[in-house]
This record gives sequence, C-alpha cells and structure tokens, in this order.
Amino acid sequence: MAAYPLSALAGLDDDTQEHLRSAKIRTTATLLERAKDAKGRKKLSEETGIDEKLLLSLANGADRLRIDGMGRDYSELLLAAGVSTVRELGYRNPARLAKAMAEANKKRKLVRLLPSDSLVNRWIASAKKLQTKITY
Repeated sequence: MAAYPLSALAGLDDDTQEHLRSAKIRTTATLLERAKDAKGRKKLSEETGIDEKLLLSLANGADRLRIDGMGRDYSELLLAAGVSTVRELGYRNPARLAKAMAEANKKRKLVRLLPSDSLVNRWIASAKKLQTKITY
C-alpha cells in the first residue's frame, strides 16, 4: 500500500495534523492502520483528543488514497459527490458518478480537470478489488 504524507488528506488542519504526529502518525498508511476499527479510533481519540468521527472521516480519506490514480483533489471531489468510502465506490455506476462529480465540481471548483470516464471506471474496478480495511 502506498503511504502518503498526512498533508495528502483533505480536511486535515494543522492542529489535527500535529496531534496525529504526537501519536507517531506521519503517513496515511499509519493512520489507516491505527484508525481502521472502532476500538482503534477510540484509543487514538483518547491519545490525541481528536473526535472519533473526525478520525473515521480521515481514515476513510486515507483509504480512498489506496485507489489507483487517486489523489487528494480527486478524493475530495468523490466526497463532494457523495462517495465517502472505498466500499461505496465499488457499487457506484460510472456514468452517474461522473455526472455527480461534474455537478459537485461546478459548485465547489475542487479540480481543474475532471476525471475521464476511463479513470472513473478504473477507480470503481480498483475499489472492488481492494481488501476492506475499515470496520464501523
């Protein structure tokens, strides 16, 4: 699994990033490993003072970055289009998802270049193949 710096996560402010670093979390892979289940999120919340719901959201963001061809901006665009988890992405209709992303981008201007239809198809195929990491 590729590990990105925490700065690759959308919605992560400097304070939260510092709290995670104090818990020796410096990459998305480490965050995903430590926050993959409710027990881990609870422990990490106690250790850092970060809300468990925010930890879940950040873990889902780290999980989305495991998808081939995904980056911070596209991950944020997926979230704006209503896709918060990798599992959910695996069930999406490519044409409808592309349309939802175009509409979300029109409102929020998250990316300069929308993903191609073939890229959206590859994301969905990749999401279907990925082993589930997060439990709720």
